[in-house]
Amino acid sequence: MKILITGICGFVGSTLARALLDADRSTQLFGLDNFIRPGSESNRADLKTLGVKLFHGDLRNLSDLETLPAVDFVIDAAANPSVLAGVDGKSSSRQLVEHNLLGTLNMLEFCKQHGAGIVLLSTSRVYSIPPLADLSVQAIDGAYRPVVDSNLPIGLTATGVSEGFSTTAPVSLYGATKLASEALALEYGETFNLPVFINRCGVLAGAGQFGRPDQGIFAYWINSWKQQRPLKYIGFDGQGHQVRDCLHPRDLLPLLQKQFTAGSLPVDHRIINCAGGLKSSRSLRQLSTWCADRYGPQEVASEATPRPFDIPWMVLDSAKAQNIWNWEPQTRTEDILTEIADHADQNPDWLNLSAPL
Repeated sequence: MKILITGICGFVGSTLARALLDADRSTQLFGLDNFIRPGSESNRADLKTLGVKLFHGDLRNLSDLETLPAVDFVIDAAANPSVLAGVDGKSSSRQLVEHNLLGTLNMLEFCKQHGAGIVLLSTSRVYSIPPLADLSVQAIDGAYRPVVDSNLPIGLTATGVSEGFSTTAPVSLYGATKLASEALALEYGETFNLPVFINRCGVLAGAGQFGRPDQGIFAYWINSWKQQRPLKYIGFDGQGHQVRDCLHPRDLLPLLQKQFTAGSLPVDHRIINCAGGLKSSRSLRQLSTWCADRYGPQEVASEATPRPFDIPWMVLDSAKAQNIWNWEPQTRTEDILTEIADHADQNPDWLNLSAPL
């Protein structure tokens, strides 16, 4: 099989590339990356050694796609993945739309040209912010948990947010670009008879992730703690009780392998959550406790003023993926955190490389 991974030199793209080749060395793997993210260059030589054919290009530029070979499937892992993109002063709203939506459109045209399928790696941030931000929570054992009562919004239970949860705006500019990309991909699939799959991921984490507080929070927190860099609990009660789930991207491999050969499926089966779920979830305070056990104590500052689009508890329910694909995550959160910390020990300058101040 011939597979193209966009954003291949990012953390998720490079991890999936290695996992695909480990599983089947006969796979012909191609990659496209624009290398604008700090740290992405660190993956180039390793991927070339593995036999990946790399192309330096930008999804926004159609001419950059003209030299790409025909493939059977595209894994679209290229995006600006920050919920603060377009509003944080580091990128414009137009750049965000061009990266995430126009880039998807250009890849869909590429797939149409070659009759290729596509897996769009989407996000939990397509879900509506107001009901999540207003969720009634209580702090238990250092982490928020939703108050389970009759007021829970449709699509949310104690086990997480399901695909039936509202995607009504506002979802952030970032979330809107991903939601629009999902709709466009599904329409291309139906119109041009292309296999299309939407995998909505929670927080992806593991060794080699670029440590940034707006994207790779687990890697950022552990690397910063090790280096005794200043850390701060931001928003809500200022105590770090906000919760996210955690998934290693290599755990997506069994799902991708099934999607590559699935053939025709109802549209509803093509949109699924892929996340570590409740058992993988951790609060920042719990993450701090883990870091203190490994590296020793450190004081964390507190600021109760929330950031834009922030929510207290985001855990995805992947029961649908289990029912349709018999998929569930395999890597324990403890093992993911240990892997990140081991990488931090071996690469003491990682934050300087991947998230320069």
